[in-house]
Amino acid sequence: METQTLEQACERLDRYAKRWGVEVYRRTLKSGCRIEDRQLETTDSLEACLAMDMVVAWQIFHLTRLAREIPNAPCTVYFEDAEWKTLYILATNSVDFPKQEPTLREAVRMMGSQGGHPGRKSDGEPGTTTLWRAFVLLHGGLIVYRALMPNMKRGP
Repeated sequence: METQTLEQACERLDRYAKRWGVEVYRRTLKSGCRIEDRQLETTDSLEACLAMDMVVAWQIFHLTRLAREIPNAPCTVYFEDAEWKTLYILATNSVDFPKQEPTLREAVRMMGSQGGHPGRKSDGEPGTTTLWRAFVLLHGGLIVYRALMPNMKRGP
């Protein structure tokens, strides 16, 4: 179909720009959640598993986008207190929490370090695959944090 007006051109450019986000989301499902490796016996099981994987992939994609669009926002725009504190413990091996929560960029970089991102200046920001690996560790650590939290030394 031929583009004949500026409005049509803008609409097509807008659609094409959104394509990259769809590709990143699909790659997160495929590479991070490994949906192609599922060996489930029934359609119902596959649908339930895929629904969970789609939520996880969306969370990771959303976090990646937020960290790039509003990096200086407090990390609590995405993370609950227990989540960022668990992340802080994993990244620093310390329970002496800062007085103010980290920025979203700092929290995502801490998360990236847990997913294998080297964090050098030339490496850029952590991507969805790195964050997916860290997401698994974070949620395991969160279970431990919540179980031990009543007995932990409180930071400032």
